Amino acid sequence: MKILVLNGPNLNMLGVREPDVYGKNTYADLCKMIKDHAKKKNVSITIKQTNCEGKLVTFIQKARNSFDAIVINPAAYTHTSVAILDAAKAVSLPMVEVHISDVTKREDFRQVSFIRSACQKTITGKGFQGYLEAIDYLLENK
Repeated sequence: MKILVLNGPNLNMLGVREPDVYGKNTYADLCKMIKDHAKKKNVSITIKQTNCEGKLVTFIQKARNSFDAIVINPAAYTHTSVAILDAAKAVSLPMVEVHISDVTKREDFRQVSFIRSACQKTITGKGFQGYLEAIDYLLENK
C-alpha cells in the first residue's frame, strides 16, 4: 500500500510553535516516527508539508494516480479551505484527517472542519501517535 501523508501550515515549526499545545518534539521527529512505523507495517510512505493552500490542493490532485490513500493534517486550512475539500472529493481516495491537538477542546473556530466530510475517519488529540493510528486504520480498511 502507498500512503501519502500531507501536513499543512506551521507544522514544520513543531517543537518551537506552542509546545504546551503541540509538544516539544520536532517535525523531523514526526517524520521519523511515521517512516519507522510504515517500515514495520511494510507500507510505502511519502510525507509532504507546505504552508501554501494551493500546494496542498496540487499534492492531493497528483495523488490520484500514485497513491492508495492519504493521511492529512491540513492544520489551519482545516477550518477555511473549501479548495482542499474539493480536491479530496475529486480524487476519491480513502483519507484520514489527523490533528495533533484536541481541536474539540480549543477555540470555537477550530470546531469547523471542511475536510472532514471527505474523510473516512478523524483522529484528534493523540499527538504524533494519531498519524500511526491513521495509517493502521487505512491498512485495516483497504
